[in-house]
Amino acid sequence: MDKHIQISMLWEIYGKLLTKKQYDVLNDYYNNDLSLSEIAENNNISRQGVRDLIKKGEDKLFDYEEKLNIMKKNTENERTIQTVLAQLSKIQENSSDKKIEKILSEVQKELRVIA
Repeated sequence: MDKHIQISMLWEIYGKLLTKKQYDVLNDYYNNDLSLSEIAENNNISRQGVRDLIKKGEDKLFDYEEKLNIMKKNTENERTIQTVLAQLSKIQENSSDKKIEKILSEVQKELRVIA
């Protein structure tokens, strides 16, 4: 997975655990695509200060994920749901029983909501 996407996902999950400054700077850098210079100017700090905030924030996000594994579990759950949906579709396609088709359709709807 691309580091940029990974950090954005981790920020979404664990961002509120960061300091306000780290949260805002990571958001500007990864989600708003601002440069180090733009972030520095907006926050009245040096580019090196921005870089330090980004590095410390990234380290914290990876540390939280290492300990809690929320993103990993979410990704695994999404894969499992997609596999189940695919299997349900196969069963539905091969079924001639309307009651079973209706039940499978309802289950698929519910799984799509949580996917």
